[in-house]
Amino acid sequence: VQLQASGGGLVQAGGALRLSCAASGSTSSIFAMGWYRQTPGKARELVATVTNSGRTEYADSVKGRFSISSDNAKNTVHLQMNGLNTEDTAVYYCYAHYSVYPYGYWGQGTLVTVSS
Repeated sequence: VQLQASGGGLVQAGGALRLSCAASGSTSSIFAMGWYRQTPGKARELVATVTNSGRTEYADSVKGRFSISSDNAKNTVHLQMNGLNTEDTAVYYCYAHYSVYPYGYWGQGTLVTVSS
């Protein structure tokens, strides 16, 4: 299983970025995909997830600014990030939730830097 993330970069505060993640390989057991983020010295935290049925979950800090969507046929998930602020600066990781062992896979991180 491979998760290929893209879309990170440098943006000014108030700007927008769109992250994408495509899963390949054995994907039939994926039931949800999501994004997490991590900054130095802190634990990785949930940003947003979306299930195959379209149910979404967001961290309180991004509600109303970020939007997650998925294309189940392509095993792809997108994260539209609007109204970015400096506290959104982090490495963002894509995650695929599996219904079978090992129950999940991480993609490589993509750095998002928001300048003031």
